[in-house]
Amino acid sequence: MDYTFQFNVVFDQLPYLLGGALVTLEMAFIIFWGAALIGLVGAAVKTFGSPLPRRIVGAYVTFFTNTPAFVQVYFLFNGLPDIGIYLSPFAAAVIGLTINSGAYLTEIQRAGFASVRPAELDAAEVLGMSRIQSVRYVILPHILRTIYPPLASFFIWVLLGTSMAAVIGVEELTGRAINVSTTSLRSIEVFIVVAGIYIVLTLVASISLYVFGRVLFRAKMRMI
Repeated sequence: MDYTFQFNVVFDQLPYLLGGALVTLEMAFIIFWGAALIGLVGAAVKTFGSPLPRRIVGAYVTFFTNTPAFVQVYFLFNGLPDIGIYLSPFAAAVIGLTINSGAYLTEIQRAGFASVRPAELDAAEVLGMSRIQSVRYVILPHILRTIYPPLASFFIWVLLGTSMAAVIGVEELTGRAINVSTTSLRSIEVFIVVAGIYIVLTLVASISLYVFGRVLFRAKMRMI
């Protein structure tokens, strides 16, 4: 095989690719926090709700965790126009991945609620804490320490998962890599560089989340 690597072609497009990396980060933050809110509500309903709401949330979790995220995104972008609803590629990807991720975060956060031991609540009551004080000083710190490591890992998963948005035309990092490889005909070099950018993004996110968790929550976790 006679192949000459020409990375200079890719490096000329590096600012363009780094711009795509910023879009990737933007998408990851929007999706994660939107999903975290959905998950919080879902977890509260599954833990404290009446039977009917619990069944509804359970059906939502079952459906969205057992169908591919790509199918959900593709339906929003290409299926909804059949009934007159049009979403931009960015909106379809963010909404689809947020709803999908919310199902997973419902279960993660429900585990946090379930991890609070009755003895801890009884101790808070014996100490004369009000309900608000019990939530602030007992329940929330315990839940945050419990669920922070899986939440941090899930953020990395979301960050990498945004790459599927390229299939419907979103110009995040992978989408821009496809554009560069199409015009330059240097797919090997392009995706080697893009893989390196993804590694840097995940390492920076992993280290930041590790430091944040150890300092604020004393969470027991390791860098991803």
